[in-house]
This record gives sequence, structure tokens and C-alpha cells, in this order.
Amino acid sequence: MNARDLTLNIAVNLGRLSRYALDGKKQRVEQFIKDTDYYVNQLETAPKSEKFLPTFKIFTNKFKQLKNNVKLDEIWAEDALTWANILTHRAKLA
Repeated sequence: MNARDLTLNIAVNLGRLSRYALDGKKQRVEQFIKDTDYYVNQLETAPKSEKFLPTFKIFTNKFKQLKNNVKLDEIWAEDALTWANILTHRAKLA
């Protein structure tokens, strides 16, 4: 998969994570954290454009925070959904 496709897969998963967090579905959140982490690791080694690198760096820091501090609440879900939207729009730069 190329960087754009990986970025879009991550964005879709973040949207799912947001929804599952709000629904209190801890097992689904854990599953999609694991899946998303896999895509993030692939994207780290994939060729990316220089324009996308600042977004990717900020996102990877935020994703580490999200995965290491999972909370099934509105704030956590909003962070995940915000990054889903950001990555959807920035995927074209990847």
C-alpha cells in the first residue's frame, strides 16, 4: 500500500475508534487500536512527501497518547475523530 492508502485506512479506523469509544465497546477499541498501529508502523517506513511529514509527526505523537491512554469517553473519542478528519484531508499530500 502507498502512503495515501495507508493514511486513509488510518483515518477510517480512527473514525471507528471514536464511535466504539462512545459506545463503550472496549474490545472493539482494542482491536482497532492494534489494526491502526499496524498501519501507522507501515506508514512510518513508506515513502511520504515532504509536505505530509509535519502532519505525520504530530499525528504519531497524538496516536501514541491515544493508544497508551484509552478512555471510553467523549474527549478521547473527539480526539480520534478529529484526527480521522485531518488525515482524510491530508491524505492527498502523503
